[in-house]
Amino acid sequence: MRFIDEARIRVISGSGGNGCVSFRREKYVPRGGPDGGDGGKGGDIIIQADSQVSSLYDFHFRQQFKAQSGITGKGKKQAGRDGRDVTVPVPAGTIIRDAATGELLRDLDRHGERYIAARGGKGGRGNSHFATSTDQAPRRAETGAPGEEKNLFLELKLLADVGLVGLPNAGKSTFISKLTSAHPKIADYPFTTLSPNLGVAESPDRLVNYVIADIPGLIEGAHRGEGLGIRFLKHLERTRILLLILDLSSPDPEDDYQVLLGEITAFGQGLPEKPRIVALNKIDLEEGRGKKAAVEKALKRKKVKTFPISALTGEGIQGLADYLLGMVQKKSDHGRV
Repeated sequence: MRFIDEARIRVISGSGGNGCVSFRREKYVPRGGPDGGDGGKGGDIIIQADSQVSSLYDFHFRQQFKAQSGITGKGKKQAGRDGRDVTVPVPAGTIIRDAATGELLRDLDRHGERYIAARGGKGGRGNSHFATSTDQAPRRAETGAPGEEKNLFLELKLLADVGLVGLPNAGKSTFISKLTSAHPKIADYPFTTLSPNLGVAESPDRLVNYVIADIPGLIEGAHRGEGLGIRFLKHLERTRILLLILDLSSPDPEDDYQVLLGEITAFGQGLPEKPRIVALNKIDLEEGRGKKAAVEKALKRKKVKTFPISALTGEGIQGLADYLLGMVQKKSDHGRV
């Protein structure tokens, strides 16, 4: 399934059913009073966060959702049946905005959270409600209220504990495939990852897990939309921890770190304040091993926690995984690291 993180939809709730004009028609009751029932309520359109849904891809094929209208009331004061609601599942982390104004309507950031996007119209009252001392046989009833129609803009921002950040071909996809159950496309060329990947990492005893998000590689100017840019940087906003992956075999890993830090800082949105650690990848390569000590020393001066690893061979990954698990648990317990 393709990863789609934006969609526009139209939602139309059901109209209320009309009230009924009716009079009692019983044997031996020649002048039966009004007994028209009320119309049923129109169905709502409900948008609900569902952890089983991972993308807004399905909205590429269906953009309109319409609920059932209420049924007209009947005689003998029988109310019409309410229209059925329509529930629209979206991934947890979906933001709902008014498509015309951009107004934020709801942020569905937890599984099961619901938002009534369009309320069904109220059913009209039957003529049994309108009898008075001067009009004991009213021949009027209310028309059901119309439903609501809205155009909405859906935007998905992934929910994850750890967000991977790196330049193209730094080894993020290899790392996440080694550490988690995710199976991203991996190849030796830039921008292998064209959409975010989510993976679940488990503790050794399998009692605790945490989610890692791998976003496409950044390039200088990403915060302005260069490369795959801003569209994917936004997915880091909801992560708790940033894990920067540096390629030690690149010409200047320290400069690569400054590029990543610059993009995070320029994008803002709370990213610069997030805890971050650095994985020094490709220590299995000769040029990587040769630069490891110098890069570690340079980043230590900046008070940056580093972990030399090889995403390819797995060297150093368990130590990094244990540290990440401790950070996630600490943040879960105390709200901060």
